[in-house]
Amino acid sequence: MPYRRLPKTDAARLRALRTLLDNNDVYVVRNRFLDWKTLNRAQPAYDRLLTAYEQYRVSSQAQIRHTAKLERLQRNATIYVSHFVQVLLMSVERGETKRQLLPLYGLDADTTTVPNIKTLERLLEWGEKIVAGEKERIKKGGRPIYNPSIGMVSTHLDIFREAFEQQRRLQLRTQKVVADLQAIRPEVDDILLELWNQIEKHFENEPPEVRFSECRKFGVVYYYRRHEPHDY
Repeated sequence: MPYRRLPKTDAARLRALRTLLDNNDVYVVRNRFLDWKTLNRAQPAYDRLLTAYEQYRVSSQAQIRHTAKLERLQRNATIYVSHFVQVLLMSVERGETKRQLLPLYGLDADTTTVPNIKTLERLLEWGEKIVAGEKERIKKGGRPIYNPSIGMVSTHLDIFREAFEQQRRLQLRTQKVVADLQAIRPEVDDILLELWNQIEKHFENEPPEVRFSECRKFGVVYYYRRHEPHDY
């Protein structure tokens, strides 16, 4: 015997409500076996859930697309920052730049390797330090480092930073839509539960083949257990 179960996904909730609301028999006076207070809650709840669901879909797709762009810009910025630090350290090894100037870049005077810039936050943190340090060293009369120049490094960091901030805005927007969905789900489930109880009550004296068929027309969802024959 199949058993009833409330929808587990928002798409399934929308289908169940839409099936019920699209059934013209719901609105025929002689078939008015559903509580109208509950039924009148169904349409606004459906509209709110559909709006939030569509907003989540659009927002999450935009976030996914932007993530690919952000990863590409992060790779570019990482390459420029890393190469600049490598050139800086080689100039120190050659004696062209004084080691005691490395703290201007946030580096220890005895640094010989590129700092960890694998994460988004660390890349921005060290990128800002390196740009500020090079500008300060040049102010003190030092010769600019080229290939890459600090201008190129700064440009790629700015592009990456802008994309990073955009990604954070997209994440916040998605989180808000998720919160909206979480807030409306209990109401939708409560409406479905009340209506499904009323629907099954109305058809409870019908034979199984009729009862299950009629209930499904009003959006009630049934499942069969594993290896159970699908008789109804």
